Formats: sequence, C-alpha cells, structure tokens
Amino acid sequence: MYTGFYGSSWMIFVLPAIIFAGYAQMKVKNTFSQYLKVPSESGMTGAQVARHILDRNGLGDIPIEAVRGNLTDHYDPGKRVIRLSQNVYTGSSIASVSVAAHEVGHAIQHAEGYFPLILRNNIAPIASFGSRLVWIFIILGFIISPFFIDVGIALFLAAVLFQIVTLPVEFNASKRAMINLENGMIPAQSIKPAKKVLNAAALTYVAATIVALAELLRLLAISGRRR
Repeated sequence: MYTGFYGSSWMIFVLPAIIFAGYAQMKVKNTFSQYLKVPSESGMTGAQVARHILDRNGLGDIPIEAVRGNLTDHYDPGKRVIRLSQNVYTGSSIASVSVAAHEVGHAIQHAEGYFPLILRNNIAPIASFGSRLVWIFIILGFIISPFFIDVGIALFLAAVLFQIVTLPVEFNASKRAMINLENGMIPAQSIKPAKKVLNAAALTYVAATIVALAELLRLLAISGRRR
C-alpha cells in the first residue's frame, strides 16, 4: 500500500519544484515592490497607459476596472474587461505601467484570436476539474483498482497542458507590452526596469509549470508502485 502523500516521490520530484516556486514568488513580489517606488517619468497612471494602448489598438470598447488586492491584475476574456489592482490602476510607477501594459497584451491577444490564449481558455475548466479530483481517483486506485489511478493521471494531464500553454500566452503578452511601452509610452531609461518587472512575473509561470510537471512525475511513480 502507498503509505502517504509525502513519500519519496514527493521529496524527489515535488519538493525541489515547490522551493523554486517559492523563490519565484519572492522574486516577483520584491521586484514589484522595488519598482512600485520608482516613477516611470511619463506621469501616466497604469489605468491611463492601459487606456491609451487599448485605444490605439482599436479596443476602445474594453473597460478598465480597479480591484482590491495586490498583484490581482488580470484580463477577463469572458466579460472582456481589464481589472487592475489599486496600486497599478492609480500608480504611475514603472511597476504600475508595466503590469497594466501586460494585461492589455492579453486583451490584444483575445481580439486577434491568438491561438494559445484560445486553447488555454478552453482547457481551463477541464484543468480545474482535474486538479480538484486527481487525488480522489488516486486513493480509489489503491482501494479498488489501478484503473482509477490512470483516470486521475489523465485528468491531471489537462492541468499540466494548461500550465505549458500558459507560458507562450504570458511571454507573448509581455512582448506586446514592451512593444507598446517602447512606442512612446515611457522614456528610454525606464525600458530596462520595465523588462525586469515583466521577467520577474514570467518566472512565476515557469515555476508553476515545473511544479505541475513534477506532480505528474510523482503520479506516474505512484502508479508504477501500485502495479
């Protein structure tokens, strides 16, 4: 019998990935906090930058809303709205304008029918379902039949695919953000710091993908022991 969720496979595969993910989260928080104190020198707030980029890309119908929390910024493809945390919405720092431009990048992707974004949006419900139920099927696999382990792994594959597809989506949104920021939105001396903010944020998505792959390897190891 499998003796617990935190066995040797967890130590080998998942623990190093979690440590890296913790580092990535610390990196993005520290970088965001650092450049939240550095003005972009354009004088524009995150909301104003987002509005300007949307308008010049023919997306004047997409609203921008302020939301509570820190680093809660996102684009909602279902309602076609950009939501920015208060620090980003009203702030004129390098961090504020960089994050705002990144979220607009997602809106532009959506408008252009960027395939990885469409694929990610379609996978999301299955990935969420699989992530919630995977361990129920693993337990059933030990109690009833290994078949349920296979079902759990199949469901979790959707979560892994979601994380993998997220990488080009996020990298592309940051690329679009930098193109727009470099096009007269912020002065030249603010470009390099803006890239640092976006690169730190990208690291968290890389870490999430590594954690998902590590969990998959762990599940495969568990399946092998059960057989």
